[in-house]
Amino acid sequence: MVVEGNHYVPVASLRMEFLRANDHSTHCPWKGDASYYDVVVGGETNESGAWYYAAPKPAAEQISDHVAFWRGVEVGK
Repeated sequence: MVVEGNHYVPVASLRMEFLRANDHSTHCPWKGDASYYDVVVGGETNESGAWYYAAPKPAAEQISDHVAFWRGVEVGK
């Protein structure tokens, strides 16, 4: 699904071995608090290249259990 131009992918469809939790976080007034992952592939790390909302606010509950990507990350099949 696309929210604010960002593609959110269901966690169940991801290969979590490529994601490493980090300490970065941000706050969105209508979605809530976002936590971030580094994307690690082929020995390269894209710091904070993915994010998710562990407990999104009610207006954004559709992104619960989804992860979004940025900073040049390409998600394929």
